[in-house]
Amino acid sequence: MTEAPDTRTLHEALDAHWRSPSGWRGMSAVNHTAMGRRFMAAALCFFLVGGVLAMLIRAQLATSHSGYLDSELYSQIFTMHGTVMMFLFAIPMLEGFAFYLLPKMLGARDLAFPRLGAYAWWCYLFGGLILMAGMALGLAPSSGWFMYTPLAGSRYTPGINSDIWLIGVTFAEISALCGAVELIATILKMRAPGMSLARMPVFAWYMLVTAGMILVGFPPLILGSILLELERAFGLPFFTVELGGDNLLWQHLFWMFGHPEVYIIFLPAAGMVSTLVPTFARHPLVGHAWVVNAVVAMGFLSFGLWVHHMFTVGIPQLSLALFSAASMLVALPTAIQFFAWIATLWSGRVRLRLPMLYLGGFLVIFVLGGLTGVMVALVPFNVQVHDTHFVVAHMHYVLIGGAVFPLMAAAYYWMPHLSGRMPSARLGSAAFWFVFVGFNLTFLPMHLTGLLGMPRRIFTYAADTGWDTLNLLSSLGGFIQAIGFGLFLIDIVLHARKGGVARRNPWHAGTLEWAMPMPPPSYNFASIPDVGSRYPLWEDPALGDKIEEGRLWLAACPPPTRQTLSVDVVTGEPRSVIHLPGPTWMPLYAGIATGAFFLAVLLKAYAAALAAAAIAVLLFACWVWQLAPKGRPPRVDASPGVDLPGHWAAGGSPGWWGMACTLAANATLLASLVFGSLFLSLYAPNWPPPKWLEPAPWAVATLGIALAGLVAAALAGPARNRAAALQTAAAACAATALGIIVLLVRQLDSPGQHAYLALMLVVLVYMAIHLGVALLMCLYALCRRAVHPAAICDEELRVQALWSGYTGLSGLALLGLMLFLPGSP
Repeated sequence: MTEAPDTRTLHEALDAHWRSPSGWRGMSAVNHTAMGRRFMAAALCFFLVGGVLAMLIRAQLATSHSGYLDSELYSQIFTMHGTVMMFLFAIPMLEGFAFYLLPKMLGARDLAFPRLGAYAWWCYLFGGLILMAGMALGLAPSSGWFMYTPLAGSRYTPGINSDIWLIGVTFAEISALCGAVELIATILKMRAPGMSLARMPVFAWYMLVTAGMILVGFPPLILGSILLELERAFGLPFFTVELGGDNLLWQHLFWMFGHPEVYIIFLPAAGMVSTLVPTFARHPLVGHAWVVNAVVAMGFLSFGLWVHHMFTVGIPQLSLALFSAASMLVALPTAIQFFAWIATLWSGRVRLRLPMLYLGGFLVIFVLGGLTGVMVALVPFNVQVHDTHFVVAHMHYVLIGGAVFPLMAAAYYWMPHLSGRMPSARLGSAAFWFVFVGFNLTFLPMHLTGLLGMPRRIFTYAADTGWDTLNLLSSLGGFIQAIGFGLFLIDIVLHARKGGVARRNPWHAGTLEWAMPMPPPSYNFASIPDVGSRYPLWEDPALGDKIEEGRLWLAACPPPTRQTLSVDVVTGEPRSVIHLPGPTWMPLYAGIATGAFFLAVLLKAYAAALAAAAIAVLLFACWVWQLAPKGRPPRVDASPGVDLPGHWAAGGSPGWWGMACTLAANATLLASLVFGSLFLSLYAPNWPPPKWLEPAPWAVATLGIALAGLVAAALAGPARNRAAALQTAAAACAATALGIIVLLVRQLDSPGQHAYLALMLVVLVYMAIHLGVALLMCLYALCRRAVHPAAICDEELRVQALWSGYTGLSGLALLGLMLFLPGSP
């Protein structure tokens, strides 16, 4: 190693590169620390809104014949409570923690796509504000947070109330998908040298699986929301039984998202538990490999459970048995994690600090929720308690026990990292007991009211039902619980501002985020360390000092750009240096354009919606143009004697992984569309349709050849010497296919006549959108070649080829679907 630069000069130079603007210009920040804080702060605000709505529900149900709320207002409050807690609090809060923590745990200076993270934040904020504005104006949806059809359709719910839910939730889900792409690319490619997958922090494993589940779990609901909005706005009958639709299609699409959603919420919280338990036990996590395998298994199994919520709709007996068995099977990976935590505590020397109190509450409550989960997995019992308060109690035991208690423990654990100050045990302990006692007093009686037959979603009940005492206890417990959450928030705010100053690594943890000063600098690490174990600070307690002295990776002073390392996915060996962008207004502009599109759709101003979509596309093109290299990326002296290429000149860049993740989510949307088409053709009562789409043979052949040409161009390789010819050919294929699709759309006369015609319209529009994007990407690449001929990199061509290849393959699959459906029974 050569002599390190002056420490103060190095830190000042890094801060000059990485710090976010102050004042109102801070809205242009893209740093992961700022984005993580914003997600957590906004999610906390939405949690308070959801909590107030919950208190209104409990006030209404405290006594029989209550006239506090009428039926419509109660239904709106009930719907918005579930919507806020599920879509605006739980996942955004957990993604906020991941945004803030993961780069610090992995030894990176930022996330893989800082601008994408900022765009995700604006989409989340604007989507949430649409829902809040609707509630403030008395236009909140009233069909339940699951929006079952036909109740949510225009026949029974006229006006824009349901549209607000469909638009706001879809907008917010774009944020979650962007965050998932961001997290996967970061975890796989932006780790410290030597941090192989086997040495990766366990929280990163949990978030990797969670992000993958978001990519697969959210598109079915997005598709369902699009179809329902098309039915409400244009009369396309996807869920109208008399016109070939089926209301069960909505339930399938919703619960394909809804049941994995429970595990998407639980797994990050469990990852926090798996991080905190070794710290306070002063012992490595017992059975680390078993826990990782259990997490991966849970991620896969969670997608085979959606019919768990549909046992009473008339599913065939064999299917009921299979889904019931799968619902019980998921208890095995959960038990593996639970016993690993117990074994770690048993093997170590436990320090009973404040976060451990909340972890103890989590272990008790989640076990109770898991036991009732096994009960409702049994079909006979499920039929008895379906749609009763027993299910409400079970869901809250799983979600609050499984997510909120670990989140509160994590808040106290990482408070020194966020604020540089220590929490106080006195007020935090009082908050815990209020929440713990209040929670059990609220939801334990609900098991009994459910067994006594109290349905969900009723706004009042008769005095002779025998539910008064139990409901009064539940309402009393709800308000006790609210006092506890209030104390928790007061404690967090007070001690984040006035608590005792925290020393570095106050909990004596082993993970890398505690190797930096607190609160952390804008650049995280003055130099990026080598990692030789899962707990690098236990292996080398002086690692933090070495990092600060600038004797490790990427310690050049002054740094030329915002730099961090890209590594091999499996081994963690350094492969390239990533040059990250700084503050920019582009994510805000793109978020505003996206929001304008959704608002225009909501207000039925479709010309304005098309204009907003065009502006958004133009902004994204400018965004990509700004980030693209203007010349051949130079090699970087990453460490004495080690020079690495820029990330665009190396294979398997974060950009390639980001596109692969995006296409994985897209493929799930495509699979959901194919599933919906086959489901309606096989099970909807009013099939076959009065007429089929019968394209001319020449049109089918031309479309198939054009789509195959796109695939061939993508598979031809990224060689720069023939890239222009391949992109020109791909552009010609995309334009030809678009022309054929326009002709086929014109053949669909009155798609509102039958669900089949409506589905064919959606299939053709899906193909057209992807072909249009492929055409724009080819034209963009040709423009880049004309303006910056020396800047074209093989990796850039690989990213473009991914989209073109997917467009061709998905188009061929949908073309086969169009030809198959007329021959289906």
